[in-house]
Amino acid sequence: MARNASRAPSAVRSRDAAAEPEPVRRRLLSEATRLFAERGFEGTSVQEIVTAAGVTKGAMYHYFDSKDDLLHEIYGRVLRMQMERLLMFADGPGTVTERLHAAAADVVMTSVANLDDSKIFFRSMHQLAPETYKSVRAERRRYHERFRDLVAEGQREGVFRSDVPADIVVDFFFGSVHHLGTWYHADGPLSGAELGAYFADLLLRSIAPEPAEAGGS
Repeated sequence: MARNASRAPSAVRSRDAAAEPEPVRRRLLSEATRLFAERGFEGTSVQEIVTAAGVTKGAMYHYFDSKDDLLHEIYGRVLRMQMERLLMFADGPGTVTERLHAAAADVVMTSVANLDDSKIFFRSMHQLAPETYKSVRAERRRYHERFRDLVAEGQREGVFRSDVPADIVVDFFFGSVHHLGTWYHADGPLSGAELGAYFADLLLRSIAPEPAEAGGS
């Protein structure tokens, strides 16, 4: 019994050690996000980030290669989450109209829920290293292409107007989504869900076929 008791602290330490990396990583991302928002990417040093997070530079470089890497991850975590959710809607049940409406509303809701991350990234992405910048553009392109595929599916089925290329539809919609950070406030009159519904409704109305086209005459 005593032997088992003597092992307990070691077991606890082992569990704590195993659980430690993720909180450290989260703290670094949280403090980098806050500092980039307050001081800008160029105005924030690595030392300021690690001091705010309560870790050493060595700990930071264990998870992130550079400030570029932190900035990339701040936006990348949102984009990865949005991609997972887009696939859930796009590949899920329902008509193409229902799936596109759900996907459009969701990307607005998740964008405003993570507005600081997106604002920081779009304000600073031009400062990324060329290879990182190319990687980010490729990630965003994959997302837009899957969204475009939904529009194209509806065009093939005749439920969306086909006189406007699907690429233009997607660029038009996401131009508005990426602009949210310049005016939306969480404490304003519209919730994220309400805003998402408005955006999705406007998108679908903009690509609804003309009556003659819908009737096949």
